Amino acid sequence: MKSIDIDIVATRGPAVESTHRVHAAVVDATGALIAQAHDVNFVTVWRSCAKPFQLLPFLESGELDALDWDAREIALACASHGGEPEHVALAADMLERLGLEEGDLACGPHEPLSRRGARLMLQSGERPTRLHNNCSGKHAAMLAHALRKGWPTLGYEQDAHPVQQSALASVAQWSGVPADRIARSVDGCGVSAFSLPLRAMALAFARFGAAGERGDESPARILAALRANPFLLGGTDRFDTVLLEETGGRVIAKVGAEGVHSIAVPEQGIGAAIKVADGAPRAQHPAVIRLLQHLAVLPASLSPRLAAILETPILNTRGTVVGAVRPAA
Repeated sequence: MKSIDIDIVATRGPAVESTHRVHAAVVDATGALIAQAHDVNFVTVWRSCAKPFQLLPFLESGELDALDWDAREIALACASHGGEPEHVALAADMLERLGLEEGDLACGPHEPLSRRGARLMLQSGERPTRLHNNCSGKHAAMLAHALRKGWPTLGYEQDAHPVQQSALASVAQWSGVPADRIARSVDGCGVSAFSLPLRAMALAFARFGAAGERGDESPARILAALRANPFLLGGTDRFDTVLLEETGGRVIAKVGAEGVHSIAVPEQGIGAAIKVADGAPRAQHPAVIRLLQHLAVLPASLSPRLAAILETPILNTRGTVVGAVRPAA
């Protein structure tokens, strides 16, 4: 096991102005610790990183196949999408084929998370809807799960609802943390969110990637769907999409709010999870890239798209570069 430094700093000239401490755990599918940064047992809320595991019970039930859904719908159900027209249209189509509508989604509206989505909305004069919510695909899949099982669709987001209880059981199974030891709270989109140690998050992704790589049906279908539809996972300028495209599908990353990220490298059977201690999003993506470089999953010399994320300039109001957000080491 090796100790790695993935802390991120903000500089101004030669001075370090701010430092973002980043915890991380890297494990293989047996749970063996491969690398760590600071506290591997740091407990935090998994947020949207849990989406593949929230989808798995529906996929494993066979009920998804009774719908006219394919890899695109599977990808959007796992996505934290940018609210671009393609994402919105697919989420709307998923609901329409269920005989439901936007108002059935329990998530609230928010502005598109991608620059392209925000620009197109401004140009069109539209207002944000629940379909623009980055979790609308996940919510559509949860509604489908409830509908196909004959469970009430009203209140599907509540912790006691069978949809949420099945997601809890899935998270417990893959992470190795008993369900009664997983604290639950309410996510930004309204459904249950799960608190876990980083090491357990990493284990879930290591197991998931290894299972998909060896051909276990449901994990393999999710991996194939994400690899075939990287744009749906995030969007034009969204980090998870860029990383998936730049690695040719070798790395599956899932963003979570407040500086949480989970990563699977299926062909190596390893998983990782990071937490930016102060939750700063500007530190999150550089930390993931630096972590993957420490693991030799990414090379020292990065592609232009990834290099632009690893170190981003800080500009003053005149547009002059005065510093950078970059790895501390």
